[in-house]
Amino acid sequence: MNPDSIGSIGVIGAGLMGHSIAMNFAVGGHKVVLTDTTHENLQEATENISATLGVLQEHGLVDEATAQAVPGRIRTSTSIEGAMDDVGFVVEAVFEDLDLKRRIFADLDKHCPSHTVLTSNTSSYMTSQLAPSTNRPDKVVVANWWNPAHLLPLVEVVRGPDTSNETIDITKSVLEGIGKKPVVLQKESLGFIGNRMQFALLREALSVVDNGIASAEDVDTVVKTSFGRRLAVAGPLEVFDIAGWDTISHIIDELYPDLDTSRENSPTITGMLERGDLGVKSGRGFYEWNDEAVAALRQRITHALAAIDRF
Repeated sequence: MNPDSIGSIGVIGAGLMGHSIAMNFAVGGHKVVLTDTTHENLQEATENISATLGVLQEHGLVDEATAQAVPGRIRTSTSIEGAMDDVGFVVEAVFEDLDLKRRIFADLDKHCPSHTVLTSNTSSYMTSQLAPSTNRPDKVVVANWWNPAHLLPLVEVVRGPDTSNETIDITKSVLEGIGKKPVVLQKESLGFIGNRMQFALLREALSVVDNGIASAEDVDTVVKTSFGRRLAVAGPLEVFDIAGWDTISHIIDELYPDLDTSRENSPTITGMLERGDLGVKSGRGFYEWNDEAVAALRQRITHALAAIDRF
């Protein structure tokens, strides 16, 4: 399918992910309708889109002509009704509340054309939990974007039991048409792919700290200065294909029995929660945070991801 034939794109929710997703589609040449509950939220999203376009221009990821054209491709609305008449593809990007998402999908089902594909940018819920709220379960699919959506190419597309092959093909085509890298999960799995691996790493990192093997700072240093760099260009299965599975299997036999398999939260994290040390939002987690430190980290991440994107 030609992505240009999909019509307008609907994005529901103008927050952190929603405004970035809307911008992605507009950069890709699509007309977009972005909805949220208040004009204030939509105004803030518009300002954030302009600021993000400036960052992308600074790193050479969009040209000036595209940056100037994007705002004119995005219209906003505080209501789904009447705004979705010509959309062929929708991304729901509200916060993680299953009842709210189900209500939104029921509204989308009523107000979108019958051919419209309905996707949810959720990292928590399954397609099978959302599709029954509609009369088009074959056209419902999870499409989980990664933050920051304007820099990370991955979108995890999670097939539900009733999702049609056509819906999967349309979703992949639309996403690939704007430069994304969709991967399709052929069956539902809690945490999809990325979060299953990310939280497996987190559990082991916390175990190292809990057991006094190394400090949080040293754990982060190990990741940033070794395999973390390599993973940006080669996945773990590629890397170990090169190493040889005979060698890797010997390491597995020795190491797996000693890895953390806890089903409970880390005692270090439990203590932090009791003290109110929640990370950036409270000013302290494993590290001390003020506005300058947060801005510096975000800038460092943005610059690094932009450089990888060019690669």
